[in-house]
This record gives sequence, C-alpha cells and structure tokens, in this order.
Amino acid sequence: MKFMKLGSKPDLFQSNAEDNRYVATDLASDMIVSVGDIKFYLHKFPLLSKSARLQKMVAVSDTGNNEELEIHDIPGGPAAFEICAKFCYGMTVTLNAYNVVLARCAAEYLEMYETVDKGNLIYKIEVFLNSSIFRTWKDSIIVFQTTKSLLPWSEELKVVSHCLDSIASKVSVEASKVEWSYTYNRKNESSCYDGVKKQLMVPKDWWVEDLCDLSSDLYKRVMITIKTKGKASSDVLGESLRAYLQKRLSWFGKKDGNVGRDDAKTRSLIEMIIGLLPDEKTSVSCGFLVHLLHACVLLNCAETRKNDLMRRIGQQLQNAAVAEITILDVDLVQELVAIFMMRDESSENEFSEVKHVDSAAKVSVAKIVDGYLAEIAKDPNLPLLKFADLADMVSTLPRSTHDGIYRAIDMYLKEHPGISKREKKRICRLMDCRKLSPDACRHVVQNERLPLRVVVQVLFFEQLRSTITSGTNGEVPAEPTMALPLVGSNGSSRTATTNTEEEWGSVPTSEELKTLKGELEKDVMKTNKAKGMIMSKRTFMKVFSSKDKDSDNGSSDTSEETKSSSRSRRQSLS
Repeated sequence: MKFMKLGSKPDLFQSNAEDNRYVATDLASDMIVSVGDIKFYLHKFPLLSKSARLQKMVAVSDTGNNEELEIHDIPGGPAAFEICAKFCYGMTVTLNAYNVVLARCAAEYLEMYETVDKGNLIYKIEVFLNSSIFRTWKDSIIVFQTTKSLLPWSEELKVVSHCLDSIASKVSVEASKVEWSYTYNRKNESSCYDGVKKQLMVPKDWWVEDLCDLSSDLYKRVMITIKTKGKASSDVLGESLRAYLQKRLSWFGKKDGNVGRDDAKTRSLIEMIIGLLPDEKTSVSCGFLVHLLHACVLLNCAETRKNDLMRRIGQQLQNAAVAEITILDVDLVQELVAIFMMRDESSENEFSEVKHVDSAAKVSVAKIVDGYLAEIAKDPNLPLLKFADLADMVSTLPRSTHDGIYRAIDMYLKEHPGISKREKKRICRLMDCRKLSPDACRHVVQNERLPLRVVVQVLFFEQLRSTITSGTNGEVPAEPTMALPLVGSNGSSRTATTNTEEEWGSVPTSEELKTLKGELEKDVMKTNKAKGMIMSKRTFMKVFSSKDKDSDNGSSDTSEETKSSSRSRRQSLS
C-alpha cells in the first residue's frame, strides 16, 4: 500500500477526561472548534494561515478573544478535521488509501487552496492521488470503497470518476503485462520452467476476485465502466458476475438454497446481475443462467428481467445439463423449449423454424428433455397432460435412440400406478419401439408396467433386428401396416388397425411372453425375405386365446386380479 508522510513535527494532539482534543504546548489555546461531539482547543495562527473558510468564520464571529466555532457538516467528521489541523501545525500526518479521500474532502470544505498558502493540503493530496494511488490496483479499489461514505463530496471532486477510470484501465490491460499484485484464490496458478523457474502466468480473469469486495452499487458502476471500454473479454465479464453473486449469496446455485429474509435487497442484486450480463451468448454458462432464472422466479423479479433470461437460455438450451434444469418447473421448461424451437433471428421478433438450428443442438435438446422428464416423472402429483405435452414438443427432434423417453415413461408408470388405460395408451405412444436399443428392449419385455401391445411390438422388432441382415441395410423396417389380430372376449379372433382398450390394459405373463417370443422368431425366419413382413395371426392367437380362457366376458374391470397375478410372477428391472 502506498502512503505519504506530511510534516516533520511530533504529534502533540492529546485527549482530556471529556475526550476533547488539545495541543500539548505552553501556549494557551485561543480558538475552540466544535466538530460533532468533540471540541478541539487550538490556536488561530496555524489554522487561519491554511484555511480560507476558518478565516471567514472568525471574521464574522463575535465571541471575543477566545473564538468558538461550530463545524457540524464537515465531510469525514472529527477524524478528517484532525488530519487537516495537524497539517496546519506541521505535525507528522500519514496519508494512505484508507484516509486520503477523507482528508481531501475535509481540505476542500476548509478551503485549503494554493491561493491561501503555497504547498497547501489540497495540492499535496492531489499529487499523491495521481502519482501513487491511482497507479496502484488495490489502492484504487480501497479508495473507491471509501468514496461511498463521503458522497457527494467525493463525486464532485471527481475522485469517484478517477477511481473508475483507474480500475477499468487496469482491467483492460493484457494479462501478460500485469505487473501489480492481485488476489487470486479460485484456481491454482501454473508456473513455467525452462531450466530455472520463471514468473507465474497471469490468468486472464486475475481481477475478478478483488472486485467481489465492492458493494453492489459500486460494483455496478465499475462493471459498466469496464464494459464501456470494451477491452475485457465477455467470458471474463461473465465469470466476474458469477463470482460476485456466489460470494454475496451463499445459497445461489444450490437446488435447496434458502433465499433469505431480505428479499428486496436480494431481488435488487439479482436484477442488477441480469442487467449486467454481456450480450454475447457464450459469455456465461447456461447453468448460471438457469440458476439466475430460478432465483428470479423465487424473488418475483421484474418481468422484463425474467423474459431476458428466458430468451438467453432458450437460445442455448442445448448447453444446459439435466441436473440444472430440474430446479425449474414444467411450465418454465416448456417455454424454454418453445424458444429453442422458434429461434429469434432479428430484433423485430420474427422467428424461423427449428430447421435453422444445428442438428447436434437438436439431438442435445431432445436428450436433455428426456432426462428432465425422467426426473419430474418421480413427482406423484405431476399431471399426465404436462408430461405428455412437453414430450410432444420435442417429438420431431432427432434421437439416436428412444431409450431416454422410455426411461421417463417407465418412471411415470411406476410413480403413477393408478392411471387409466387411455392415459397409459397416451403416454406409451410417446416412444417409438423401433428405436429402442437392445438393452432397452430386454428391459421392456420384462417390464410389468407396460401394456401388452407395447411388449408385442418390442418383441417383434427385436426379432427383426436380430435376423434381418440384408435387404434393409441392417435397419429395422417400419411397423407393418397390416391388421394385427386381436382376440375378443369370447375367444374368437378379429382384426383391427387400431388398438383396443383390452390390448393396452392387458399385461402378459412371463410364460406367455416366452411363447410369444418363440412364435415371433419362427414367423420372422419364414418371412424375412418378404418386404411386407406380415405377422401370422397364429402367433397372437396362441397368446390371447390362453389369456381369454380366464377372462370374464372380456371385462376390463374384472381382469384386474388376473393382471395383478401376472405381475407378481414377473420381475421388473426398473
């Protein structure tokens, strides 16, 4: 820290029992100056020779020989006045970053100009500030912090603007040219070796941690000045915002974090950070934006701030992580997906279709939404409509497999065992059985929560996948469009191109699955050269006929005991 010593005489200021200040000298005081609750017993000559204001006050005073003046509005109070008084006496005074602004404002108040006396206090302080303080990184920050309690004096004397310019200018310097000390505890700095140890590399975000000590209003002014200069990279600006917010709010970034009681102050801080976000999309991580949005909703921040965050997140949704977006409710995620699907191309709010989005981004968003659905499916109060609507929003996006949406569906069925057959049919149609991986297929055929229709489809396509090696380049063909044989309640067979409630509600036993799998394999082997891949009615008849023998006129209500018995004989891998 830089400092400057003024004067050469010893400090003779002392305090009496009443905590009043006086100068220990043989000369009796002829002047009393009251500053706040403290009285200073001083001498006219040294003070009046330096201060034009005291000269004018004494000139209009009518208290006789022992002048008594009252000064209650001097910036900095008694401490600042004492520094000025000691300078007038020529006593040793040490100025540093903590008290220099205090002395500067008090000297201005007392009008200690060069016109009053050459080499007066204002001149000396200005030299110290410009030649030492503003050239030092940490001293500039300390001085900037002290200006807050001395407003509006520090603002009018341009101390604040000089501090802002000093800090912003140093931030704009290339990291390789930084030669001053700074605080950096977030990462381990790596050193370079070439026979002998060289100087440690300066990280490009070297300045971030020191600015975290500023109050929010001062931090905002610094960041605006830094952004105006335009020389700091956007990613470092974003890192500064993240570091500042995490230091100020210990709960930020935690899913179960407590917002705290001072909602107004916290809301103001969150809105300030949102307003300072750089325009570049990649300046901050998508996870940071998601946590900002979460806090914004909890604190009921301004709608404009929330909408700004929604737009930013939606435009880079592919960079989000499932663990991050699970803190958001379904409605918010639906809005984010909608923004992703309709990318903003101009300031006129005109949108283009998702076809303009990179295909890798589409795959990532589909995967993220699948993972999110699997997480929210654990909520027993989640309506099926919200689950299905969100899944439908990304149904057109490309997926390498449908394993993700299958896991989400399975979790929903597990946590919502009481849903109707129609609802079960609705949710199962969200996945394409042809796009399940072999591992997922093995899980499906042992899953007691899935309808028979789904299990049959998976078994069919699994057999096709394992036997077809030519003619289709190894790809599983589309589901056969022929009528699948269905069995009525009286045991007679019938065909239909739509799925009945009985199909979606019935659950096969493990023995039936084994029989069905064997029959499917035989049929596929016989017809694998045919393009239609027509499934034999006999395959389904053997399964359904044995199941219908125990049914009571096909009633879905009375079949619950049979399904329950079937489930008990099977093991689920979920």
